[in-house]
Amino acid sequence: MKIAVRGITYHVEVYGEGEPLVLLHGFTGSTETWKPFLAYWKQRKLIMVDIIGHGQTDCPDELERYDIESVAKDLNELLQQLKVETANVLGYSMGGRLALTFAIRYPERVKTLMLESSSPGLKTREEQQRRIESDEALAKEIEQYGVEAFVKKWEQLPLFASQKLLPAKVQEQIRMERVKQQAKGLANSLRGMGAGSQPSWWGHLSQITIPTLVLCGEWDEKFCKIAFEMAKLLPNSYVSKIFDAGHAIHVEQREIFAKIIDEFIEKGGYTDGH
Repeated sequence: MKIAVRGITYHVEVYGEGEPLVLLHGFTGSTETWKPFLAYWKQRKLIMVDIIGHGQTDCPDELERYDIESVAKDLNELLQQLKVETANVLGYSMGGRLALTFAIRYPERVKTLMLESSSPGLKTREEQQRRIESDEALAKEIEQYGVEAFVKKWEQLPLFASQKLLPAKVQEQIRMERVKQQAKGLANSLRGMGAGSQPSWWGHLSQITIPTLVLCGEWDEKFCKIAFEMAKLLPNSYVSKIFDAGHAIHVEQREIFAKIIDEFIEKGGYTDGH
């Protein structure tokens, strides 16, 4: 369905009945990311959103519309239009940064928070500036050479090396989801919503009392380190380190991922510390 929010038309797909679970994909993703989980989470109301600049949602020219706090505001209004008061919120990578931003800005709307291979942003201004510069270079590359050339390069990042172990059919599905994106949307997402341009939320973690599940894949050493650092600061959190998986746990260990998420929501989140 199409939902107009503050001048932007969002593409949203809603499936099933029951307790709402909002699903936020990563960079180059879309609602397609979550379709395989329709078979696993049948007892929930699944709300899949194409984040601004991705999938079938608008790709505006104005960079300020991609600001992560602005997108969190969109998500809040979108849920109001869907008459969803509180929801479980799951985000992967970029979607995880958005989920965390949403939980910080609208804590009363979030029942449980689940962050897959994600971070609260960068800690120092120097790190942020370096990231802004590298994201700008990448954005210009996408605009100059197009999405297909970018995806070819993106797939070779060490971050996604473990995906080469997936069946060829699954790899092709991921690739098709990526190449369907629009150059303007991806470039502007990097500029407006990248880890460098968003606020650093490290100092806010201790104030988040929402039950939070932080997931990382054992082969993704960088994000596992971040996951455990986050968990030390989050007062009501639990870390789940998934074996035989890299950055995209939801693809590489689908059944295990589905079960962990389901159990976390079922229990209303773990409340026994880390």
